[in-house]
Amino acid sequence: MPEAPELRIAVPRGALFEPTLDLLERIGVDTTEVRANDRKLLFEQLGIVTMRPSDVPTYVEAGAADIGITGKDVLLEHAEREVYELLDLGFGRCEMVVATAAGTDPVSDALRHLGVVRVATKYPRIATEHFLATGRQAEIVEVKGSVELAPLTGLAEAIVDLTATGTTLRENRLVARERIAVCTARLIANRVADKLRAREIDRLLERIDAR
Repeated sequence: MPEAPELRIAVPRGALFEPTLDLLERIGVDTTEVRANDRKLLFEQLGIVTMRPSDVPTYVEAGAADIGITGKDVLLEHAEREVYELLDLGFGRCEMVVATAAGTDPVSDALRHLGVVRVATKYPRIATEHFLATGRQAEIVEVKGSVELAPLTGLAEAIVDLTATGTTLRENRLVARERIAVCTARLIANRVADKLRAREIDRLLERIDAR
């Protein structure tokens, strides 16, 4: 029988999936089975459970995983989750930005004429806190699909969203006006596990540092 893994790790599906598996490979975890199974979620013998990035803090906070990897954007949006952020892993770099249609800034126009700007986003907490911190009144419109559509249809004057290369913004005739945060993949830990499994977590951090 294979030796039981020291820690259970929550691995994000989506854009961070392959870079996360590459990292695990570099520190000695055989991820062949994970890569070969698109639908399987739990790999008990490897100590890996896969999920949406937005669910990683939930599972780690609850102790269903000892540690996890997710984007800084997720941690900012779900700041209520009581987890420890252990390490900036550096990969998956994106920027959280305020974007609008090109040309005259619609945000400034809306604030000047109406005193409030409508902002569409999948990140209502981040958007709300950004506009509050910069002293501007914003009506936040939460959307689930393609947020770039909002300025094109008049739903909102601006969007708050992640961009990696800016290609999607350019294709929809949008421009980034403000950078809110730089977001990369982060290693997080359950607060209890960080104390009770400190030796195992420290060993993992040493292996990552030596990669």
